[in-house]
Amino acid sequence: MPQKPILRHAPYLRRYARALTGSQKEGDGYVQATLEALLSGDLPLARDVPVRTALFHAFHQTWRKSLNGYSIDAPIKNRLIADIRLQRMTPEHRTALLLILMEGFAPSEVAFILGVSETEVDKRFAAAQASIEQQLATDVLIIEDEPIIALDLQRVVQDMGHRVMGVAATHDEAVSLAGEEAPGLVLADVRLADDSSGIEAVADILKRYDVPVVFITAYPERLLTGEKPEPAFLITKPFREETVKALIGQALFFHQPRPQLQVV
Repeated sequence: MPQKPILRHAPYLRRYARALTGSQKEGDGYVQATLEALLSGDLPLARDVPVRTALFHAFHQTWRKSLNGYSIDAPIKNRLIADIRLQRMTPEHRTALLLILMEGFAPSEVAFILGVSETEVDKRFAAAQASIEQQLATDVLIIEDEPIIALDLQRVVQDMGHRVMGVAATHDEAVSLAGEEAPGLVLADVRLADDSSGIEAVADILKRYDVPVVFITAYPERLLTGEKPEPAFLITKPFREETVKALIGQALFFHQPRPQLQVV
């Protein structure tokens, strides 16, 4: 069992699992179950394919088994959130979208991971993209200190039909912009121009507003350790336009508003 190569890819499997389930806890749970089964020998690792491909294939075996036969349906609470946010996108469609756009697998590799034909992968990918395009427009706050990257993000967000409510390069600018108007989504770099923290800026914004967040970083492995609360939606620099669109769609898809206190 190639333990070291498997563990080397584990942070990226956690990223994928969290985006797929919309939950750090659930995603990490599936990854932990997969790793334990592989390392104990209960789940064989596929041969004649790269370790990374085999690992994702093993994850999907674990994930499907844990759903007790309901492989086309997400956990109920997430499915209800999805019904509110956009027209139904099944987990089957999300897997194709995320494996190709976020993880960079070729359609042939995705077909192996999911155990379906390449034609079926193409069908699922197209359906997922159509669902994302049907989302309602929202106001996006971009927290990014690199001007060129900020411009790229603005263009992508606007191409999706959303409105950019502002761009902040520091913690204080981000909190100030959010204080003027409630964002519908936050795109945040982790490390900002004045060495302030995008994570801390988001934490301050979330004290006031309940909004979905997508983080952007050049060093995802530093955040995806599994040892502390971590972002469910994470984009790696340099990023692909399609990846940004996919993660924005997933963040909006899964966002569950916090219960509001009712005064009677």
